[in-house]
Amino acid sequence: MKTALLFPGQGSQRVGMGRDLAIRYPAARRVYEEADDALGFAISKLCWDGPEDDLQLTAHTQPAILTTSIAVLRAIESERALAFDVVAGHSLGEWSALVAAGALRLADAVKLTHLRGKLMQEAVPVGQGAMAALMGLDLAAVRALCAEASAAGEPVEPANMNGAGQIVISGHVAAVDRALAAAKGKGAKRAVKLAVSAPFHCSLMQPAADQLAAALADVAVVAPSVPVVTNVEAAPNTDARRVVELLVRQVTAPVRWEESVQALAGLGVTRALELGSGAVLRGLVKRIAETIDVTTIGEPHEVEAFTQGAS
Repeated sequence: MKTALLFPGQGSQRVGMGRDLAIRYPAARRVYEEADDALGFAISKLCWDGPEDDLQLTAHTQPAILTTSIAVLRAIESERALAFDVVAGHSLGEWSALVAAGALRLADAVKLTHLRGKLMQEAVPVGQGAMAALMGLDLAAVRALCAEASAAGEPVEPANMNGAGQIVISGHVAAVDRALAAAKGKGAKRAVKLAVSAPFHCSLMQPAADQLAAALADVAVVAPSVPVVTNVEAAPNTDARRVVELLVRQVTAPVRWEESVQALAGLGVTRALELGSGAVLRGLVKRIAETIDVTTIGEPHEVEAFTQGAS
C-alpha cells in the first residue's frame, strides 16, 4: 500500500484554523512561531482570530494555509513516525507539499507564498479579472468556449481541471462574462462566477510569475525526499533543478488536478492523507479515483484518531 500526502489550496481557509491544534501539540505551535518570525507579523493570529477580511487577503491566505498544513504534519510526526511515498497539492498546496518533502524550508516557503499572493493580487487591477466554474463540459469544449469568448487583450483560459466534469476558467472579466453567457448553449449543466480577488492560473498572471522567478533565484532548493506530483505536468518530479521552474510556470498554467490524482493512482497510491484546513480534496479525489481512500486530518481529534490507529 502506497501513501500520498495531499495539501489544500486557496479557498480552504477559515478563521480558527489551527488554533486548537497549536494548543494541543507543541510541535504545531512551533510551526506557527517559525512562520510568524519569518514573516515579521503574526500569521498565527490571523489564522486563529482573524479578522476574516484580513485572512481572506490573498497575501495572507496563502502563507496561512501553508502554515496550517505543515502544523498538522508536524503534530502527527510528533506522535508517530509517518511514512509516505509521494506528495501533491492543489495550486498553493504544491508549496506545502514541497515543504513536506524537504525541498523547501518552511521559512522560505512562508515568505515566498506571502510574496506570491501579493504579486498575484497586483498583477491585474481589482475588478478586471474573474474566474468561473463550469460543470458538464469536457476540456476540449471548454477550450473552444474560451477561444470564442477571448478578444485582444481580454483572454479567458482553462485554469483548474478539478475532475468529475468541473473545470474553472480564468481571465479578463469581460471574456469570462462572455464565456458564461455562452456556456449553457454549449451544453454546460452549470456555470457560475467565483468569489475570487484575481484571475489565477491564466496568462494575465505573467507579471507575477516573472517577479516570483526573480525572488526564487536566491532560495535554496534541495531534492525532494519523495516524488512531488506537480500541477503543471501532473507527473512526479524529484529533480531539485526543476522545482523553481515548475513553481514559476504554475502561476500562469492550469492546475491539472484530475490528471494529478490519476497519476497518483497510477503510482500505486491507495491511501491519501489530506493535511490542513477543510476537506475539499477528499471530495475531488473520490470522484476521480475510487481506489484511493482519503483521510482528512486537520483538528486535534483527527490527529489523535490517526496517530492512535483509529483511521
